[in-house]
Amino acid sequence: MVLMASPPDTSKTIKLERYNSYLRRVNSTKLLNASSKLLFRATLLVALVLIFFFTLNYPPLSSDHNGAHHLHNTNFLSSAFYGGGVGGTAWEKQVRHSSTPKRPNGMSVLVTGAAGFIGSHCSLALKKRGDGVLGLDNFNSYYDPSLKRARQAMLKKHEIFIVEADLNDGPMLTKLFDVVPFTHVLHLAAQAGVRYAMQNPQSYVASNIAGFVNLLEISKAANPQPSIVWASSSSVYGLNTENPFSELHRTDQPASLYAATKKAGEEIAHTYNHIYGLSLTGLRFFTVYGPWGRPDMAYFFFTKDILQGKSIDVYKTVDDKEVARDFTYIDDIVKGCLGALDTAGKSTGSGGKKKGPAQLRIYNLGNTSPVPVGRLVSILEGLLSTKARKHVIKMPRNGDVPYTHANVSLALHDFGYKPTTDLASGLRKFVKWYVSYYGIESRVKKESDNNYKKMMSQQPEESA
Repeated sequence: MVLMASPPDTSKTIKLERYNSYLRRVNSTKLLNASSKLLFRATLLVALVLIFFFTLNYPPLSSDHNGAHHLHNTNFLSSAFYGGGVGGTAWEKQVRHSSTPKRPNGMSVLVTGAAGFIGSHCSLALKKRGDGVLGLDNFNSYYDPSLKRARQAMLKKHEIFIVEADLNDGPMLTKLFDVVPFTHVLHLAAQAGVRYAMQNPQSYVASNIAGFVNLLEISKAANPQPSIVWASSSSVYGLNTENPFSELHRTDQPASLYAATKKAGEEIAHTYNHIYGLSLTGLRFFTVYGPWGRPDMAYFFFTKDILQGKSIDVYKTVDDKEVARDFTYIDDIVKGCLGALDTAGKSTGSGGKKKGPAQLRIYNLGNTSPVPVGRLVSILEGLLSTKARKHVIKMPRNGDVPYTHANVSLALHDFGYKPTTDLASGLRKFVKWYVSYYGIESRVKKESDNNYKKMMSQQPEESA
């Protein structure tokens, strides 16, 4: 019998081939996944580089102001680097450039509320004399933000950078003080307006108290600690009946929540000076007015309503006396702010610990010349060549006080503060700006000069 050879056993070979095939598929999948991840990361990196390049070469546009009302436009990407974004090489470069003084021994000043009325004027004055200025503003909508954007555009032309952020943002403030060793802080950011406090009281607490405390907390820990000049208000005199208002008069009877928050700020300043050695100077402003002013102020909306033919409410006191204000022109206020900064003593703390007594001051900054609101209206009528439709009513119980009058002898003695602009002259400058800014083409420009001369010859001189 012939034996047949058995076929070779190939099962092991087949299993080996299957195993190798499996390994090839696994390795292929791993390679594909790795390639996909690498491609995704490379694409993301390229996209970020392109965004950064685009931002550097195309900063946010701002229209030049040629008399009309323009908006300052920014997009999401540009604001991340130039508006409110904190960090990054480009952002830090702008912060340092803006805050570096150009004159020997110049100040490096953080101006809060820099896009506001007084803040923008002070920032410009500091920059023009060679100090370094960095602005901070949250551009809130208490009044038309486009006016703040226009001020921002004006400051940008003078290489003043405004960081768009809120005063209560602690990490952001800390970052600013890490980047710049500020010598001074001019703290003007606040929720303003006496009457609005009845509608939105929380905004006053958040800004005027919590925001101020946050700034002081960051300042006390800074090394070196800056000297701080900040805005209080003539409203702190409240129901005080002594005239003219002196820094020695009582201020424990506020007539509005706004006044109460400003008075609280003065007490808080005393505490931080006493415990941490911060040098603090409070300035009590008296009814500041002028070009680039606040639209919620009477002189501003009176001008608007008179030109539009609308009636205006003119208040009288409960005993039928005229309401009067110590109107103070913006240029005089700026001189007072700079005088306070120039004479501010150094803070004495380090790392949050006091090493010695520090300066603590409070000053009135007014015009020393109260003017009845009726006189304000008559001056505007002459400048605008238009008769106002006056609606005379009793002053409501909204926190306003009937009369303000500043005694500025202390500011005169300590840093030479002396107001020089009377109401008629100041309003003339305001109306000239208003007509130009809002692009009003009317008889105002043609007739205001003649009416101004006639009005000045008929009006009695204001007291000094």
